[in-house]
Amino acid sequence: MTELLQADTRGVARAATLLRGGALVAFGTETVYGLGADATDDRAVAAIFAAKDRPRFNPLICHYASAETAFADVVANNDAHRLAAALWPGPLTLVLPRVPACRVSLLASAGLDTIAVRVPAHNVALALLRECARPIAAPSANRSGKVSPTTAQHVMAELTGRIAAVLDSGPCDVGVESTVLDLSNAPTLLRPGGATVEAIEAVIGPLRRIDHTLSTATPRSPGMLASHYAPRLPMRLDAQSVQHDEALLSFGTPLLGSAITFDLSANGDLTEAAARLFDGLRMLDDAAASRGLARIAVMPIPHHGLGLAINDRLRRAAAPRM
Repeated sequence: MTELLQADTRGVARAATLLRGGALVAFGTETVYGLGADATDDRAVAAIFAAKDRPRFNPLICHYASAETAFADVVANNDAHRLAAALWPGPLTLVLPRVPACRVSLLASAGLDTIAVRVPAHNVALALLRECARPIAAPSANRSGKVSPTTAQHVMAELTGRIAAVLDSGPCDVGVESTVLDLSNAPTLLRPGGATVEAIEAVIGPLRRIDHTLSTATPRSPGMLASHYAPRLPMRLDAQSVQHDEALLSFGTPLLGSAITFDLSANGDLTEAAARLFDGLRMLDDAAASRGLARIAVMPIPHHGLGLAINDRLRRAAAPRM
């Protein structure tokens, strides 16, 4: 049963306790309601995709209580510091490179070396973030493909029984998602939203724009289409056996014959497999290359639940390089 929590001290404390325990809690921001999970917990992040029936592992926005805490997980350049000083808290998300000791789950950034971060301009959200004392990954709190929710009642109507709680923070003031700006290279507008282009350009100058109609690859960050992280080695999907020159990404009982194996889930748990996917791809890629292996063999993954998202990601990672 999904709890409906009031936005008072007791409700915020309960929501924070649930989040720290790995549960999902929806909460209001100035833009829309977000479906929150502890961004440092792989399994909690995987549960977001399951609750939303999200067919792909798209990057998620990570919410922080302050610019200082956000910039502890990313490499913040001068433009980032200037925008944070001028427009945070607020409906602006910045995409920046991960620091080597970044706490955020690779699944939250879909395996990329960047993270989308923001500090929301909402007192209840900020109180929750301070109480949690860790980043919260939170896409919009709705089923995939549905309209983004702007009230607690919208969330309850779609996600009751799928998540632990909704923190009723009242109606959202902005009502559209945050603006997403990529600062990992030349400042590039990935998604227009609550922070105006004029306000951003007044701080850091002209922005590049992306023509989304020209791209058919997978999302690099919220609001952008580009390539996810893919292993350097080729991948062979739905493997029923392992060759002598292959590493193995296993699911369930591992196949015999590989010198290097990473098990997504020994007992066939799709949530665990989703949580471990990007760590597994990176580990096998590095280990296999160092051992002179030629490929990564991937055992079959069921095509239901989170298996749909896992298989989508694996197909994209295995696609021929251009």
